[in-house]
Amino acid sequence: MVPTQSFLKASLQAGRELLRPLTQPDAAPASNVSAEASRQPLVMVPIRSIGPSERDRVATHLLALQPQDRYLRFGYAATDEHVRRYVTGLDFERDEIFGIYNRRLELIAMAHLAFSVDPRCASCAEFGVSVLAHARGRGYGARLFDRAVMHARNQGVTMFFIHALTENTTMLKIARKAGATVERDGSESEAYLTLPAATLDTRMTELVEHQFAEVNYTLKAQAKAFREFLAGVQEVRQGVREARHKAGG
Repeated sequence: MVPTQSFLKASLQAGRELLRPLTQPDAAPASNVSAEASRQPLVMVPIRSIGPSERDRVATHLLALQPQDRYLRFGYAATDEHVRRYVTGLDFERDEIFGIYNRRLELIAMAHLAFSVDPRCASCAEFGVSVLAHARGRGYGARLFDRAVMHARNQGVTMFFIHALTENTTMLKIARKAGATVERDGSESEAYLTLPAATLDTRMTELVEHQFAEVNYTLKAQAKAFREFLAGVQEVRQGVREARHKAGG
């Protein structure tokens, strides 16, 4: 029986965005739930696992959501204090938090895969996602969904839930395309997906994607540090020029 209310009470907001080409992978499907869900995109998006040391970045991301997006993500008009409490309560050991970063290391899209704490739903997990307004139109919401589905399969999850406001058509569209069953209950909808067992293919694909994301993040961090170094050099040079100009005057 499908619960009428989310066991983790996470209402979601999603964007369907696609990162500009980074590489041309020949990766196996993230999930064989349906033909639509198993169809691989042309590029690999670096989706990185987020740890507790990046809790502040998660808070910054969620606090930057526009009011309507925050409403869709949490299912109510969450205040800054509500958001901070949510972030403080994140369990990085039990759950999985995924993120997509831009070249400035800004967390522009984030997903929360929450595993059930109820022994009766030990093989269940729920998905929540948010994408900043300026990062929309690139398939990030759908890509995070695929990544979460693959990780859930590899962790033995058999029932994958998405609890969303009925007006959150983007999220529900992503779920339907993956083959999820969507049941509406007034202003809220419950989507659920039955996941097949993990395979060697899904485990190896997740490992490759994890390594790719870590390398990508390291390169972005190095590039950011180098840009900051150059900016510092330019500032020093400008100061020297001004000092010379004054001395010459």
